[in-house]
Amino acid sequence: MAVRPELLKTRRLIVKIGSRTIANDPDFPTRLARQVADLAQNKCGTVVVTSGAIALGWNRLGYKAKPKEVGQLQASAAAGQSVLMRRYDEAFGAVGLTPAQVLLSYADLADRERLNNAREALGALLDANAVPIINENDTVATDEIRFGDNDQLASMVVPLVGADLLVLLTDVEGVLDENSQRIPIMTAEQQMVLLAPKADRMGSGGMASKVEAARKATRSGASVVIAPATRPGVLNEIVAGADVGTLFPLLGPPLKARKHWIAFTLRPKGSLLLDAGAVRAMREGKSSLLPIGIVGVSGEFNAGDSVRLVGLDGIEVARGLTRLGTADVARAAGKKGAELSASFGDTALELVVVHKDDLVLSL
Repeated sequence: MAVRPELLKTRRLIVKIGSRTIANDPDFPTRLARQVADLAQNKCGTVVVTSGAIALGWNRLGYKAKPKEVGQLQASAAAGQSVLMRRYDEAFGAVGLTPAQVLLSYADLADRERLNNAREALGALLDANAVPIINENDTVATDEIRFGDNDQLASMVVPLVGADLLVLLTDVEGVLDENSQRIPIMTAEQQMVLLAPKADRMGSGGMASKVEAARKATRSGASVVIAPATRPGVLNEIVAGADVGTLFPLLGPPLKARKHWIAFTLRPKGSLLLDAGAVRAMREGKSSLLPIGIVGVSGEFNAGDSVRLVGLDGIEVARGLTRLGTADVARAAGKKGAELSASFGDTALELVVVHKDDLVLSL
């Protein structure tokens, strides 16, 4: 009996696999391909987001241990990517499916035109019943090697392909409580506890990263399950609604793709500090941010960049695209009417710092 009936309706699935699984289990792609083939028989398309190129590549280049220098990490990614794809190509080919390599970097997703091109390409692959195999383009994307991880990439791919389920495979049973017991369903409150600053001890790319990625994906209309990679038939069980791993239910009304891009893909270049009145107006979700509500500015940003909107208590209220650069926001902050006109002339009457259409509230 399905205990998670909402997962029975899954028609587009993203599954993310980590480096440890790929490096330690050469047979994993074969088992994965069989499950994906089963899902395809039930009209469920699958996208694979995979790590593993660096892990498979560094020893091929003669390095005695995983390198730390960026250039050597890039070289390892280049040497390992062909091995990684060969494993997937052989595994999926054996079950009659066509894998298709897609390498993405943050720059591809931060630019709207390039992002839309990626969306069209992925859509065409899925329409052709191919299985996109996505990885970060680590050979050229130095920031992603240092700070990014494929959990975050997987969450960003959710709105690109209209996924209704994201499965993050890991080496534990799911999210565990303080007694090392699996948490079947994560509430919004439990998520915020794990994402609090003290949770940094979990480390980048660890469970905190997966919880953050899950939170992002649920804002885009996808359920998320963190589950063990070693469990036989784990994807089939999850899509059948079984109590496997930790489920993250949908979090609030789904964001449209552009709003998700603003909230979760773009990296904020600065912050705007708001007074209490502006915070209330933002949380009501009906107002644009005007200069009068701004009491401080930090960072260096230009018009069109992403910025954080923060209350006096330091809590992020929203993110949005600013229509003014740092200097102009600082010059306009706290002003209205004649005072604003003295600085900006006739354009002052129409001066908006962040338009409501370019603003996404934080949950």
